[in-house]
Amino acid sequence: MKVLASDKIAEVGLKMLQDAGIEGEMITGLPEDELIKIIPQYDALVVRSATKVTPKIIEAGKNLKIIGRAGVGVDNVDLPTATKNGVIVVNSPEGNTVAAAEHTWAMLLSMARQIPQAHGKLKAGNWDRKSFKGVEVFNKTLGVVGLGKIGRRVASYALGMGMKVIGFDPFVTEENAKTLGVELKKLEEVIKEADFLTFHIPKTKETAGMINAKSIATMKKGVRIVNVARGGIINEQDLYEAVKSGQVAAAALDVFEKEPLPADSPLLTLDNIITTPHLGASTVEAQVNVAVDVVEQIIEVLKGGAARSAVNIPSMKPELIRPVKPYMGIAEKLGALAAQIVKGAVSKVQIEYSGEVAANEVSPLTTSVLKGLLAPMMDVVVNFVNAPHIAKERGIQVVETKNKETKDFASLISLRLTSDKGEREVGGTVFEGLGDRLVSIDGFKVDAEPAGYVLILSNIDKPGMVGKVGTFLGQNSINIASMDVGRLKVGEKAVMVLNVDAVVSDEILNGLTKLEGISGATLVKL
Repeated sequence: MKVLASDKIAEVGLKMLQDAGIEGEMITGLPEDELIKIIPQYDALVVRSATKVTPKIIEAGKNLKIIGRAGVGVDNVDLPTATKNGVIVVNSPEGNTVAAAEHTWAMLLSMARQIPQAHGKLKAGNWDRKSFKGVEVFNKTLGVVGLGKIGRRVASYALGMGMKVIGFDPFVTEENAKTLGVELKKLEEVIKEADFLTFHIPKTKETAGMINAKSIATMKKGVRIVNVARGGIINEQDLYEAVKSGQVAAAALDVFEKEPLPADSPLLTLDNIITTPHLGASTVEAQVNVAVDVVEQIIEVLKGGAARSAVNIPSMKPELIRPVKPYMGIAEKLGALAAQIVKGAVSKVQIEYSGEVAANEVSPLTTSVLKGLLAPMMDVVVNFVNAPHIAKERGIQVVETKNKETKDFASLISLRLTSDKGEREVGGTVFEGLGDRLVSIDGFKVDAEPAGYVLILSNIDKPGMVGKVGTFLGQNSINIASMDVGRLKVGEKAVMVLNVDAVVSDEILNGLTKLEGISGATLVKL
């Protein structure tokens, strides 16, 4: 067996392969066409961020069984093609946790005490003790947005520094937060109350540009902001203007909307914005950790075992997947849909499998539900291997039940989420010829396609509601692809489910709730 490292990895990784009786080679800087020529002879490929593992490379790798990304992100690997070709893709989601948390604190303290600025002036021959008056972190409030592994470690460091820590994470319960020494609050409260703000969340539709002129205006005057998570979470132009005006006293950024950061970026023109070139994982220990983690998984897979941090479906046992594979799509979509309509921190997930699907081992479906549920707001990649572990770590109770009987469908998956704000319930099935279908929301029977943008309205069942909603959306240039209405009794509460062709803004959602008879409007992206 042969393994190729097409990016530079720690030598210990190659030594591990040799000790396991596997030939390892490190050939870096290969262009795509050269990599395509040699990849057929290898059983595994190890990359960092430089190599772009394209569909052509994967398809040329006739003997490839596994691709290992020595790091967290796998955006440089074409996952659909790897999955289609049965190639496992693994990463190292925890290898750089300490490095990222420590870099966050290095940036925070450097910003608070103006260390880079003072260093630069001293290097230039100017002994200036008067221009650099910093601030202490002791007794200040740190706001941590995202309480995953990195956010939790950052919070623990803050507590050791005598800070008060408040945090936001939609998948952390108050009880779980208390064990961390963190006071859990709403996002807008954390942003408003913090003296220092740090972000440890992925960039998603919901988080892109979440820190902008509007949110910055709600912050304390003189707040200090750190981002060692993902570029694009912060609107850089708005941050520049806020620092320039003094609303934000200083910022420390390791990640940017565009990388490398352009030399003409306005961020580089202000002394109280300190920057580093995406160094969050750049420690000797982290690079060793990610190499060891990925190589261990490659050795395990090549010897017939399972990968612990696989990010695509081949990591699950084929014999378990095969009988329930038709239902895995709807299971994940139900989790994603429920996550977007529930309010508060989820503490319990109840999944009932009814009908024919209940005759099988349903653990792959439960994992699919959890992946869909947890993925939107995690600071790590949620996959079919780590989803159950993340749920357990977050204190989420998962309950499976089976019912061989089902009244309306051959098979039915019902999902109920319990949070500190209440409960939400959704149900789905698979129809031959129609595919995945959403068939119930909070007890209301519906028939809708769980795909794209799905608009869910709570309304009163009375004449004219459908026309009223259609007219309002039409006036706002929102095209309706399909619509279904569910009710329990005539003239009482009902639900509308609409597939729409474009994003429905918060402004339009608020406008819908002001229509007579509409009490709630939520947009879900599937």
